Amino acid sequence: MSTPKLYAGLKLREIRTNLGLTQKAFAGKLGVSLPYLNQMENNHRPVSAGVVLALAREFRLDVTELSTDDAERIVSDMREALADPVFGPAAPPIADLRLAASNAPALARAFLDLHRAYRRTHERLASLDEALDTKDATLRPSPWEEVRDFFHYCDNYIDAVDRAAEHFASPAGRPGDPMRAAQEALAHQGVTFTRADGPWLRYFDPDTKQLTLSSRAPGSTQRFQALHQVALLAQNELLEATLDLARFQTAEARAIAKIGLANYFAGAALMPYRLFMAAAQETRHDLERLADRFGASIEQVAHRLSTLQRPGAKGIPFFFVRVDQAGTITKRHSATRLQFARFGGACPLWNVHRAFETPGRFLRQLAETPDGVRYLCLAREVSKPAGSFRAPVRRYSIGLGCEVQHAGALVYADDLDLTRSFEPIGISCRICERPDCHQRSVPPLERRLSVDPGKRGILPYEIGG
Repeated sequence: MSTPKLYAGLKLREIRTNLGLTQKAFAGKLGVSLPYLNQMENNHRPVSAGVVLALAREFRLDVTELSTDDAERIVSDMREALADPVFGPAAPPIADLRLAASNAPALARAFLDLHRAYRRTHERLASLDEALDTKDATLRPSPWEEVRDFFHYCDNYIDAVDRAAEHFASPAGRPGDPMRAAQEALAHQGVTFTRADGPWLRYFDPDTKQLTLSSRAPGSTQRFQALHQVALLAQNELLEATLDLARFQTAEARAIAKIGLANYFAGAALMPYRLFMAAAQETRHDLERLADRFGASIEQVAHRLSTLQRPGAKGIPFFFVRVDQAGTITKRHSATRLQFARFGGACPLWNVHRAFETPGRFLRQLAETPDGVRYLCLAREVSKPAGSFRAPVRRYSIGLGCEVQHAGALVYADDLDLTRSFEPIGISCRICERPDCHQRSVPPLERRLSVDPGKRGILPYEIGG
């Protein structure tokens, strides 16, 4: 499988501008001609290996900063949007989408916002939703979608919050007791702390300044919720400044995002960046050992692994996803080339769906997406009991994975034959190009169909070009 070419013209221009160099001076330091640099900055040529080495040598640049992960996210989202029948059968070639995502990302995001507004309006009309009476409501994403996209395009890494949490949990760079640190921080805010057998995981009374945590919740949940309250009280100024920069369109989106940022702080304080990364490398990303070492849950550890994207100190790029029993994606993030569908569920061939059949066990899968990229995928069912006989048990399946070239750094790959055939998976049936998938639920919107009443194979139609 050939290595994809790296087009990073926007990043090259940004580096040159930050250094205050002219194109001529920059080209001289990189050892290329002025026309060649101009072509790279306009994405007419890929960034060569020689230029990557020169950037690292001359400017000590972390070359992972040239990664096109953000552009690939935009390309994936645009492909899914353009599969909508409203655009007709002739979708733009993938090369055009990559040029738009690399050269005009703001325009590409505006297109995605426009399509999302159209889709919401169309769905409301189809269901006779009376929200059409509110003119502005149909032109905005839902607050939940707006927040989801905020974290999605931040690579699920919020530097200022992550560093603040790390300093809080390990100011001297050594492991500490996060629960004790949380109690001390809350006491400094005048908050009393107690546990009780109540209906809430966490309840804070602002009048009495009393924080109550559920005594029935696991220790990992109690620690996380205490740190969440620390974020809301002791780190409120930082959270509000981050929200100001995000420029959310509604008060509801801002409120949801604040909860997300407080959750981010809690996870980063429970598993401080440098200590957690060192432990992940030492244990070869053994989720159970990491959970035991940091007093966290398996889900918290998997999610934290997917956020290790600090510039200059990046971990393995993972994807992380959580699905419910209906197959609906409830959490999603990818620092890899694999991107999740914005609408609908995940591919049914993915092992994340089979994890419900084997509770408490890790499932492993070697998978290949239609673009030829191969992954090592882990999946595990996680249950969240409420602590009593009549309380409902919430069941999810979490998935964690990385591209197969990183598999050697994971303990889960030790006895796998990475040269054998990989199982085909896709993003969603709507945009999957595989013509012979036995689990396909709907036809691909980008391909023509041939229907012959006299023939029946796995599907009642054949997929053409």
